Amino acid sequence: MRTALLALCVLMSLESVAQAEIATYYGKEFAGHRTASGERFNPGAMTAAHRTLRFGTRIRVTNTHNGRSVIVRINDRGPFTKGVAIDLSSGAARAIGMGGTAHVRIQVIG
Repeated sequence: MRTALLALCVLMSLESVAQAEIATYYGKEFAGHRTASGERFNPGAMTAAHRTLRFGTRIRVTNTHNGRSVIVRINDRGPFTKGVAIDLSSGAARAIGMGGTAHVRIQVIG
């Protein structure tokens, strides 16, 4: 019983570490605008917007279609579109070969 409980806890923690989600990106039209964290948005930076993760959190975003990944820092709030989990900067989206939207795996790394 104890082993089964431990295994269940491990599986639950792994599930929260890496999640399959939908990503979009935002780009040059917001360049220079203030993000929710107060910094100016740079479309070429490796940053992203997430509804709940703390500002400064680093996450690995992997495009499930081609396996390419990038590490981004959360510096903004959003996305505000139903069903979308993360908004990447256009630089980060380009780094993983993303078109308008993509299925991605999100893993918090620090």
